[in-house]
Amino acid sequence: MANRYGEAALMAVRMETFGKVLTPGERWEHAVRKLYPTTPAGQKKGGPRGAFLGLCEAGLVKGIPAAPSAPATSSASRHKSYAVKAVELLRAGTHTTVSQLWAEVADGEGGEHASQMDVVLALWKNGLIAEA
Repeated sequence: MANRYGEAALMAVRMETFGKVLTPGERWEHAVRKLYPTTPAGQKKGGPRGAFLGLCEAGLVKGIPAAPSAPATSSASRHKSYAVKAVELLRAGTHTTVSQLWAEVADGEGGEHASQMDVVLALWKNGLIAEA
């Protein structure tokens, strides 16, 4: 079972849209509102959101067409690059855990990940990362 942000990513990808075209951002917002109904800070956390939107933008999420999202802040760009690099490492088979992935993608920045790796691993383990 994924953590809550990993679960949000899974919900966002798998949600029934009833014929509506939803952007990845709309999908993410809907999912985190369901998981964090009374916690605005949980809904707004930038790391997992940036990772999910970055993977979608890069065309790495099955079922979601690649498309540019809103203009990215430097923080959002950083979260996207962490997520995309983590997918590359998973594909290479060299890193398989949150701590291994984070150590490599953070490249010595230190600190703990902000759930970006949870988003990537949840999608990876559930077969929702597009083939290379």
